Amino acid sequence: MAIEKFDAVDLIHTKRDKGALGTEQINWLVDAYTRGYVGDEQMAAMTMAIFLNGMGRQEIRDLTLAMIASGERMNFDSLSKPTTDKHSTGGVGDKITLPLAPLVASFGVAVPQLSGRGLGHTGGTLDKLESIPGWRADLSNEEFFAQLEDVGSVICAAGAGLAPADKKLYALRDITGTVEAIPLIASSIMSKKIAEGTAALVLDVKFGSGAFLKDPARSRELAETMVALGKDAGVATVALLTNMNVPLGLTIGNANEVRESVEVLAGGGPADVVELTVALAREMLALAGQPDADVEAALKDGRAMDTWRAMISAQGGDPDAALPVAREQHVVTADRDGILVQQEALPFGVAAWRLGAGRARKQDPVQHAAGIDLHAKPGDTVTKGQPLFTLSADEPERFERALESLEGAYEVAEPGTPFEVQPLIADRIS
Repeated sequence: MAIEKFDAVDLIHTKRDKGALGTEQINWLVDAYTRGYVGDEQMAAMTMAIFLNGMGRQEIRDLTLAMIASGERMNFDSLSKPTTDKHSTGGVGDKITLPLAPLVASFGVAVPQLSGRGLGHTGGTLDKLESIPGWRADLSNEEFFAQLEDVGSVICAAGAGLAPADKKLYALRDITGTVEAIPLIASSIMSKKIAEGTAALVLDVKFGSGAFLKDPARSRELAETMVALGKDAGVATVALLTNMNVPLGLTIGNANEVRESVEVLAGGGPADVVELTVALAREMLALAGQPDADVEAALKDGRAMDTWRAMISAQGGDPDAALPVAREQHVVTADRDGILVQQEALPFGVAAWRLGAGRARKQDPVQHAAGIDLHAKPGDTVTKGQPLFTLSADEPERFERALESLEGAYEVAEPGTPFEVQPLIADRIS
């Protein structure tokens, strides 16, 4: 039996006492945890020590590279076009990947979007797309590369071979209260993205009520950390800091978010979804060598829609099929004339989850037709009796708990109440 190079307890002591771990120690720790020599209870102690004491830039870089080295790396050198990718830290109503990937691909750029499923109040991109009849998330490597070459955009499930250490660590963080540790979030996201092999990456880092990190300062720290990690690994990386205090767009759910995405691709859709889609597309195309691309034109002239249809069809979906509609609806109306001054993202995300749009456990199914349609956004003038939002579910007994989560989450103030709409994009970090 081989003698181990280090002892997990010594490394835990170092981090517990606010010391820094060396490159070899981190490499050993990640490898030993991946192969099961370091147990979950020891790694749980380490993640809590990191959560409480942080990590230096070199440590975060070493952790990221060790997680990449735990599995395989993808290589896009065989493609005839440049690659560019986007990652969002997730939020309520965040369906941007759906219109964004085909929009960017319509400029002759390859967009490999390896996406996930939702857990808790943030929806998963794959769950949304699976509301399209016939569409499938799982592709072989051959199908994946062929679609990138032919269509340009692929949104599919990530294979188990990329950064397996991250998969183990992610599950552990979820049950040990260490999800919000910036070194662990940054290394988790960037190990997967760098292993995916893209040449350029644009990050959408959210702050506010419906975001992973509520505090703008912590979101900025995360964005800066991830941009530095990308650059250290030779990936051109830019981040936008975006506001997630209010749900994005007018839909929260799965099928209804697909409908809204198709509206954007048809040249319409809510202003905030269009604004963020266009801003991210510009950043992705600039990194891919097209700084002057006319993104709005591709939405208006149908190029982006053509790419969407080709992408959905290539993965077995029918872009013309009717999307599922919930059996039951409950409409909430304004109780007086005035201005909608509050629409807090997190409670609306929780309400959609309680309606069946999300899952409490990984193995739970989602109800594709369940969700919320918003009829007004903060700053809008409303009249008494006007619908504010509609809840949709297959079982009417779900409405009560969804409404409970929305108590105090929205407010109509007196007519003439001053209200300032916050900018959607707060900053750009390169």
